[in-house]
Amino acid sequence: MKDFPSIAEDLHKGMEALAAGSPGTMTAFSGLMAETASKEGTTLSIKTKELIALAIAISLRCDGCIAHHAHSVLEQGTSRDELIEAIGVAILMGGGPSVVYGVEALQAYDQFVSKAS
Repeated sequence: MKDFPSIAEDLHKGMEALAAGSPGTMTAFSGLMAETASKEGTTLSIKTKELIALAIAISLRCDGCIAHHAHSVLEQGTSRDELIEAIGVAILMGGGPSVVYGVEALQAYDQFVSKAS
């Protein structure tokens, strides 16, 4: 089983190193995140946006993305049942491989819940 809290920590350290080497790119990326998924919209909540991002991460099979967004949905108060429903949508769109990464997203969420306890 993958250790998603460690994956998230490694991702954030790597993003800091990348920002040191390419500050313009990472500033632009951070700005995009701040204006989209990390900001309450007039229609979509941050929670909804993070669930969308996690479903896309599952479909794209991105471990770092799954780690980041699984932690984010937990921080937004997403219940395990809500997460499982979003994973179902990712499976619909991504097929069999999304089942594998959906399982991993659920494991990531559960690991972050355990770590927070």
